Amino acid sequence: MTSPHGAGPTSGRADLTAEEPDPRRWKALSVTLVAGFMSLLDVSIVSVALPSLQRDLGTTPAQVQWVVSGYALTFGLALVPAGRLGDAIGRRRMFLIALAGFVLFSALAGAAPNATLLVFARLAQGIAAGALAPQNSALIQQMFRGAERGRAFGFFGATVGISTAVGPIIGGLILALAAGPDGWRWIFYVNVPIGVVALLLAARFIPHSRRRSRGHIDVVGTGLLGGVVLALLLPLVEAGVGGLARLWWLFPVAAVLAVGFVLWERREERRGKEPLLDIRLLRNTVGYASGVALGTVYFIGFSGMWLVFALYFQTGLGFTPLQSGLAVTPFALGSAVSSVVGGRLVARLGRLLTVMGLSLVVVGLAATGVVLMIAPPHTAGYLVAAPLLVAGIGGGWVISPNTTMTLRCVPVSKAGSAGGALQTGQRIGAAIGTATLVGIYYAALIRTGGDIHRAVAIAVGLATATEVVALGVGIMEWRTSRKRARLPATPVPQAELPCPDLH
Repeated sequence: MTSPHGAGPTSGRADLTAEEPDPRRWKALSVTLVAGFMSLLDVSIVSVALPSLQRDLGTTPAQVQWVVSGYALTFGLALVPAGRLGDAIGRRRMFLIALAGFVLFSALAGAAPNATLLVFARLAQGIAAGALAPQNSALIQQMFRGAERGRAFGFFGATVGISTAVGPIIGGLILALAAGPDGWRWIFYVNVPIGVVALLLAARFIPHSRRRSRGHIDVVGTGLLGGVVLALLLPLVEAGVGGLARLWWLFPVAAVLAVGFVLWERREERRGKEPLLDIRLLRNTVGYASGVALGTVYFIGFSGMWLVFALYFQTGLGFTPLQSGLAVTPFALGSAVSSVVGGRLVARLGRLLTVMGLSLVVVGLAATGVVLMIAPPHTAGYLVAAPLLVAGIGGGWVISPNTTMTLRCVPVSKAGSAGGALQTGQRIGAAIGTATLVGIYYAALIRTGGDIHRAVAIAVGLATATEVVALGVGIMEWRTSRKRARLPATPVPQAELPCPDLH
C-alpha cells in the first residue's frame, strides 16, 4: 500500500516516516544540494572559458563543441538508469559513488594535457553528474513528508534554477581571479575541494536504508531508453557544427526506439519483473505525465535563452563574461527567493502556483524582448533588470513546485527512476532550446543585416512562446485537478489530496 502522499512502503532503519523523521535530514539535504549545484553548474560554466581553452589546447571547433555538449549528452543518458539503480542498491550508496566520480573526473578535466583527454573527462564527468542528479530528488522523497517535502523541493528548485542562471557569472569570476594561460583549468579544479568536503559530509549525514534485494536490472530497457536519448540529443549537441543537417535521420530512429521501449517495459510488467521505468507512472500516477511534459517544454525556453543572452551581450555589445553574467543576475536573484517561498506555498496552492509562476515568466520574458529591441546599447544591461527580475520570480514558482507536484504521488520505491525521467525531459528540453534559440538568433542576424537588437528580440520571443505552451499545460493540469477533486474556484490545499494507488 502507498501512503496518502505516495510514499510507498516504508522499510529500513532510516526509511523515514512522518512520525520518525531523521534528525539529520536538513543537514543531509544541504549536502546533496551543494553536490547538485556543482553538477548542474558545469552545464553552463564552461562556456565562458572556451576562448582561452581553445587557445591553450589548440582545439578544433568540433572538440570545443564536445567539451560543452558532451557533458550534457552523457548527463542525460545516465539519469534514468542511475535513478533505477539507486532505487535498487540504495540512494546513499549511489550518491557517494557518483559524487566521488564527479570529483575525480573534474580533477582529470582540469589536468588534461590535450583536447582528446579533456573531452573524455567531460563525458565521464557528465555520466557521474547524471548519476548524481536523480538521487537528490529521490532522497527528498525518502527523507521528507507533507509540508516539509514542499519546502525541501523549494530549496531543490532554487538550486536547479540558480545553478543554470549563475554559471556565466561564476565562470567569469573564476577567470578574473585565475588570470593566466591556464586559468580555465580552475573552472574544473574548483569542484575538487568542494566535492571532497561534500563527500565526507554526505557519508556522515545521508541516512542508510535497510539492505534490500537488488532485484531485476532491466538491461534491454536501459539500452532502448539510452538509444532514444542519444538519438534525440546527438543531433542537438552537434547543432553548432552542422549536426542537424547531418544527423536529422536520428529523430525518426528515436521515435521507433521509444515505441520499442514502451512495448518492452509493458512486457516486463506483465512478466512481474521490475522495469527500468514503470509505465504505470505515466498512466496512473496523478500529475506525473503532465508534470514531465510541463518541465520539458519549460526548459526549452528557460535553458536556451541564457546562451542567446551571452551572445548578445558579449559578441553584440562587447561585454566581458563577468559583465554579461551580471546583466542576467536579477533573474537568478528573483528565482532564488521565490523558489524558497514557493516551497512553502505549494502545499496550499498546488498547480495554481505553477500557473502563477509561468504567467510571470511569460510577462517578464516578453518585456525583456521589447526592452532589448528598443533600449540604447549602453543602457540595455540596466533596463533589462526589472523584467528579468519578474521572470525570475515566476521561474522560482515553476521548477520546484512542478517537481513537488509531479513526484507527489510517486511511491518512494520508484522515486529514483521517476525523478530521473523528469530530469531527462528537462535535459532534452534544454538541448532543444539551446540548439533552436541560438539557431534562430543567428538566422535573424542574417535576415536583419546584423541587427543584434531585432535578432535577440526574435529569439527571446520564441522562448516566450514556448513558455506560453508550458502555461497551457499547467492550466489544463490545474483545471483537471480541480475537477478530479470537485474543488471550488478558491485556492485550497490541492497538494494534500490523497494519491490513488499506483496499480
